[in-house]
Amino acid sequence: MTIEKAFKQLVAQYCKISPTELTGEKRFREDLDFSSLDFMSFLGELEDEFDIELEQDKIIQIHTIDEALSMIQELQEVG
Repeated sequence: MTIEKAFKQLVAQYCKISPTELTGEKRFREDLDFSSLDFMSFLGELEDEFDIELEQDKIIQIHTIDEALSMIQELQEVG
């Protein structure tokens, strides 16, 4: 399974949208109705799923699917 596919399946667990409908410009809070609690829980699952550690200063920069996916891919390349 690709990183993108696994990522979108994880996002879909938090919203009522199919993974295939999760386009890169979708925003977590505005478009997908993530609450702050949902988002923090989601970030924890991302860390576990992809074996990465997200830095607080980078987390606040994540607003869209593309931004989160890019960060995961970058962290996996480094790690």
